[in-house]
Amino acid sequence: MENIVKAVNLMFEYRHGDDENSVKAIHDINLDIERGSFTAIIGKNGSGKSTFAKNINALLLPSGGAVYVNDFDTADEEKLWEIRQTVGMVFQNPDNQLVSSIVEDDVAFGPENMGIHPEEIRKRVDDALAAVGMYEQRKMAPHLLSGGQKQRIAIAGVVAMMPECIVFDEPTAMLDPGGRREVMNIIKELNDKGITIVLITHFMDEAATADKIVIMEDGKIVLSGTPKEVFQEVEYIKNLSLDVPFAVQTAHKLREKGIDVPAGIIEPDELAAWLCRLSYN
Repeated sequence: MENIVKAVNLMFEYRHGDDENSVKAIHDINLDIERGSFTAIIGKNGSGKSTFAKNINALLLPSGGAVYVNDFDTADEEKLWEIRQTVGMVFQNPDNQLVSSIVEDDVAFGPENMGIHPEEIRKRVDDALAAVGMYEQRKMAPHLLSGGQKQRIAIAGVVAMMPECIVFDEPTAMLDPGGRREVMNIIKELNDKGITIVLITHFMDEAATADKIVIMEDGKIVLSGTPKEVFQEVEYIKNLSLDVPFAVQTAHKLREKGIDVPAGIIEPDELAAWLCRLSYN
């Protein structure tokens, strides 16, 4: 499958004056993100995952190596417009992305800056708000909305610009469980429509819904694969001070007690179904 994002020997360091005060955040990352895929990137604080996310759409530029978006080098200033149109970003705090006093005006902000015709903007705004379930709130003031609703508006603002890829940098970190579920449902629906998703998250149950999981530690990729492949490495993941999904943890403990739970179980429903079959045998 064709790659929409490709990192080649990517390095990034935050420079503070002279080289002695520089902080290396990413070390020699090579990663392909396929068009239409859903990739989750996880790691503890300081692992480099958010820095990598910002390198994807040229908010940060590589200190070494390169990042390509639709084969455009993010370091090429002449291609910055195309790169930013291809990759949109949704951040952890929606208040940092809300710029207008009316919901629909906020969603229209991006397309207006792109020079889209007003009739097309109207359609995009309505479609984007409908996609995130916020059309009925289009005339409301954003500050009157809940945290989950604000995050949905922030997502709508990116969707209205029609990017091919959306990077979500811990979009559910500030939300309650209900808000998390709402946002994750929207993310999965966008992916089902063909939008490439890159999700930076601390929550293992969110990562488990992706096509591919990438684990970062100290600015490097230390493990990657499908959720079933990655979550087989329970002890390794725990040694990185990370959790695993509840079903994975439970299955692991059952195996330690001598119960032969099949490998690859990552969802609670899968584990429950297997336990039910076991009880009947």
